[in-house]
Amino acid sequence: MTDAHADEAAREPLQVRGGVELPARRSDIELHTADGLTLVGEWAVPASRPPAATLLTLHPLPTAGGFMDSHVIRKAAARLPAQADLSVLRFNFRSASSPRGTSEGEFGDGVTERFDLAAAIEFVAAQGLPAPWLVGWSFGTEVVLKHGLEHDIAGAILLSPPLSRTSEAELARWAGSGRPLVAIVPEFDDFLRPAEARERFAVVPETELVEVEGGKHLWVGENQTRRVLSEIVRVVNPGALPMSESWPEPARV
Repeated sequence: MTDAHADEAAREPLQVRGGVELPARRSDIELHTADGLTLVGEWAVPASRPPAATLLTLHPLPTAGGFMDSHVIRKAAARLPAQADLSVLRFNFRSASSPRGTSEGEFGDGVTERFDLAAAIEFVAAQGLPAPWLVGWSFGTEVVLKHGLEHDIAGAILLSPPLSRTSEAELARWAGSGRPLVAIVPEFDDFLRPAEARERFAVVPETELVEVEGGKHLWVGENQTRRVLSEIVRVVNPGALPMSESWPEPARV
């Protein structure tokens, strides 16, 4: 390849899909829980601007392979600091492992994970990060619903909520809480489909229920991933939409 052709290739926009990682300032972090455990994680912020808001992400079930690199959470951290000016915190719940490392402790079935959430909230507060939104996926939504109202949060976004560990009483506490609750429910979910979700979330009338046609619990495929990330940005920082499918993004008119 000639130098001219190399320069031209270097100017080609990067297609934002799959495992692409866009520019951000990323730091490995440790969280320390009130019951004496050390959890491992990563914090990503926009490369050159202050964040508009913060996503505190909570991953799927550790005993079924969920961890901080579960693909939607990993892609949120890889893309959204650049595309939507968001700070993204992700970490392994107690007992979960990823290439970043293994968090100490044993799986707590959503109960002792309250300490994990509290430690992450403390980190966000210590860093002075703005507008912390809880973003749970599957098991992560159970931790959000059980324990999220104990903290000063902007609101919560639930991806594929199973509602298998959350009691009706725990869910009903969100009614009138003043914390926006957005449930993104795939049409073909393995655990909770839209019709049942409408019934279960009726105890929180202000819930925004987003029903995703053709969606599945694991949000596999670029189209489903992009839909989920766009819904998150719509809620948290709508001015960043639409997000381009290439990087650098074209200048906005």
